Amino acid sequence: MALKVPRHKMPCQDPVVRRNNFNEVALGYPQEIAVQEAQRCLQCKKPKCVEGCPVGIDIPQFIEQIAQGNFLEAAKIIKQKNTLPAICGRVCPQETQCESKCILGVKGESVAIGRLERFAADYEMKHGSSNYEKPSPTGKKVAIIGAGPAGLTCAAELARLGHAVTVFEALHVAGGVLMYGIPEFRLPKVIVQKEINNLKEMGVEILVNQVVGKITSVQELLDNGYDAVFIGTGAGLPNFMNIPGENLNGVYSANEFLTRSNLMKAYDFPNSATPIKVGDQVAVIGGGNVAMDAARTALRLGAKDVYIVYRRSMNELPARAEEVHHALEEGIQFKILTNPVRINGDENGNVKSMTCLRYELGEPDSSGRRRPVPIEGSEFEIPVQTVVVSIGQGPNPLVTSTTPGLALNKWGNIIVDEKTMETSIPGVYAGGDIVTGAATVILAMGAGKVAAASINEYLKNK
Repeated sequence: MALKVPRHKMPCQDPVVRRNNFNEVALGYPQEIAVQEAQRCLQCKKPKCVEGCPVGIDIPQFIEQIAQGNFLEAAKIIKQKNTLPAICGRVCPQETQCESKCILGVKGESVAIGRLERFAADYEMKHGSSNYEKPSPTGKKVAIIGAGPAGLTCAAELARLGHAVTVFEALHVAGGVLMYGIPEFRLPKVIVQKEINNLKEMGVEILVNQVVGKITSVQELLDNGYDAVFIGTGAGLPNFMNIPGENLNGVYSANEFLTRSNLMKAYDFPNSATPIKVGDQVAVIGGGNVAMDAARTALRLGAKDVYIVYRRSMNELPARAEEVHHALEEGIQFKILTNPVRINGDENGNVKSMTCLRYELGEPDSSGRRRPVPIEGSEFEIPVQTVVVSIGQGPNPLVTSTTPGLALNKWGNIIVDEKTMETSIPGVYAGGDIVTGAATVILAMGAGKVAAASINEYLKNK
């Protein structure tokens, strides 16, 4: 029966309307549809979907509760393993994780696990209580550096165990990439703030404007009463193409472009003090989720034509299929098999155009994707006034460069024991993008959970 019932579509804002506002695009399942979608679940005896979840949520159990109308119980089950379900239900790539393992997906469409997770979490925010049973204090103190997904998850897990946890965040708002990197129309900031407030209710202390590496160091934290340290500083160092013209006015890294818009509210100018220069034509270089976010943000900031410039084909785009679909619906133009070689400026140093080459796909490279090969004599020019470079980010070097004895790989990521997340320094752990390079929110959260369990064992034996 479940095979014959199609997967229920997510209600969304109309593309013509939403391209002119920053309100959330996906509107969430109403109760009736959530129950119907949950009833598609086969309740497998050996659920492979759980194997695909980086934090090990009991997926069949929470879905069964939704199917029976027990929405608060469903949220309670999710929160046993996931402290940020309303966030994960919105931004995690379930289609390549839990949903890719769903048996229904073999001959049909998988259960919409992520959408059901979001439904349960949102319902609990509106109708439930986030009261936690506070455990007995252990007398141990842990410092968390970075209030992103990895740091917040590690903090929550340790607080549940009775340890005193202090989070040091460099920016003026906690949340990391959840606040500065993901646009409001994909992840409303009020949702992130509610999740963070839940952590504060658990006793987690969050200190903002605390730039570890400047005001203090990892060693000083250990010397001043903290029994262990977790580093979750992320990947905040943007990569550039090193082509002529990248220093012109109107060229942004995706990191700066999204931070100005999301965290500093450039979209609300002149009510906010941080504008973004966006011309009529904007080019975003790259094909990942961050590139999609930047392109769709530029459209909402007033650009008439926004181009995704990507050197491979649509089949190789690394962005989530849902984000690509939404971008196409909103009118984002894809210039595929194209790569810039020069950004051209006017007499005042402002961007006026971008010179590109056309490409064709050759043999697969080490990533398994076909290698883009430039076509000789294919040079052409695109008129643009703004260029956003979104070709990846490297590890934030501030903490690592001020921590002697911390082992790093050739890219500057922290080397850890993958089973415990412990670094080369006893009592110091790390996880998330600072270890793996830029990855997903849920993988960072998984690393935070593993590190918390390891830190707990370390503190027991210390």
